[in-house]
Amino acid sequence: MGYHTFDADRADSLEDAQRRYRFLSAEELLWALSPDGDESVVDLGSGTGFYTDHVAAAVDRVAAVDVQEAMHDYYREKGVPENVDLVTSGVEDVPLAAGEFDAAFSTMTYHEFASQVALNEIARVLKPRGRVVVADWTASGSGTHGPPVDERFSLAEAEAALRRHGFEIEFGAERPETFLLVGRQGESVS
Repeated sequence: MGYHTFDADRADSLEDAQRRYRFLSAEELLWALSPDGDESVVDLGSGTGFYTDHVAAAVDRVAAVDVQEAMHDYYREKGVPENVDLVTSGVEDVPLAAGEFDAAFSTMTYHEFASQVALNEIARVLKPRGRVVVADWTASGSGTHGPPVDERFSLAEAEAALRRHGFEIEFGAERPETFLLVGRQGESVS
């Protein structure tokens, strides 16, 4: 599906911790990723690096993927941790090696890239048994925050899409405005 990307001119609003944590806390994201400290992780739709910074502090390396160079410029100005590589690319064709990453995560960007091609790419860059974490705006939400409701997916739709791409669902929860989904790649990479 995939819809419009976040307006880079409004990047400052992505740094509003009180607002961001209302929908996904750093602790909840780290719980879902369950890092041991030596992982390589890819952030799909990293934006200003708000959540990337939290994950970078808990893992060995992060590839911060965003389709907008303006978001990377903002992140550079803010200060990028040494273990974060900025990758300007869409999720449908990431310039990363197959089986390179232990985990992938997307925070409030799944609705922007969700497609068969993008999910194939996520499966491709993950190691066998690699983890994927998706936190996004739910289709059952009010639409007061985030994208319009007709641009969102339900938890069930996201789970079904991940299953079709070889992921086993380990956890799923739908909340008033968002959902959180944790999956694990099957033994063989697609």
